[in-house]
Amino acid sequence: MGEIMPKKIPEKLIRALGCVKELVASEGLSVECQEDMFSKMNIIRQFDTKVRDLWMDDTIRGLAHSYVGAEAIAVGACAALNADDYITSTHRGHGHTIAKGADVKLMMAELLGKSEGLNHGKGGSMHIADTDIGMLGATGIVGSGMPLALGAAKSADLLGNGRVSLCFHGDGGTNQGVWHESLNMAAAWNLPCIFLIENNQMAIGTAISSVSREINLYKRAEGYGIPGILVDGFNVYDVYDAVKEAANRARKGDGPTLIEARFMRLLGHFVADDQWYRDMEDVDQYWDLDPITRVGEYLSDSGIISKQKLDAVVREAELIVEEAVRYAKEDCTEPTLDALYTDVYANGEIIK
Repeated sequence: MGEIMPKKIPEKLIRALGCVKELVASEGLSVECQEDMFSKMNIIRQFDTKVRDLWMDDTIRGLAHSYVGAEAIAVGACAALNADDYITSTHRGHGHTIAKGADVKLMMAELLGKSEGLNHGKGGSMHIADTDIGMLGATGIVGSGMPLALGAAKSADLLGNGRVSLCFHGDGGTNQGVWHESLNMAAAWNLPCIFLIENNQMAIGTAISSVSREINLYKRAEGYGIPGILVDGFNVYDVYDAVKEAANRARKGDGPTLIEARFMRLLGHFVADDQWYRDMEDVDQYWDLDPITRVGEYLSDSGIISKQKLDAVVREAELIVEEAVRYAKEDCTEPTLDALYTDVYANGEIIK
């Protein structure tokens, strides 16, 4: 397997991010796993592309936030975890949920508010969850996934079950008080927790440099006495390697890790954001680092997976999402008024 640099990437983009690396298949990563990663990245892309269309024609209500361009982070991270590990998400959670293994049909039903959805239509886009696969929930409150991940890590520590908790969050969340409190507690208690910053350079319309003097967010780890790692957020292998190492550390009892996955938000904050607040000519250059294009070219050019097979995977992803939309529209039902009074209280069962 040769080492192949992404094609036609301007040097100024490589310098601007400060973390762009060559794509090199991770040691021990099987061809089947790499194909699955490519597949999930494409499913996420197709899913959130379709979600925007459905939102624009008023089929999906409430806000929706696209994960397009960040697929390498969710997929690389979740591929490095075990099936029973935990993740917490953000308001931009579709990619995390798919990467962790959720049923795409039930996800689409949830976004359309149908009873058959993952959360019976009550979570929607910004509060989707699937505890059966360890996806503890998306949240619309910036930074609020931190203590949830901390609690999951503490439970794993107390039960001694070897599970790891990973918290996805954005650069905007790193200035929340709960962010610092959670890192401090995880470090003090040596918990099996990974804090993964998806640094897309913009907290809605606010650049990180406007609110933080030190914009290398991974360096904050030093203040808590834990490892801080910077990775290329457009590179699925770089994310995978960092999370795999952090998870191994956590399982051995070596405590938490802070990872900054640096990339650029290619689309708006939410699906109808016209992005008046930034120079789109500058932003659009980063499509040269599109994570799906990069890994597809690498897999094909290095002979890991044929171009014909990759094309088939892309088409399959399109069909999966098309079927999810059809299922949600045609086979699912609207909740009845009685549904207002269900799921209000916990059922009293202890989750082990």
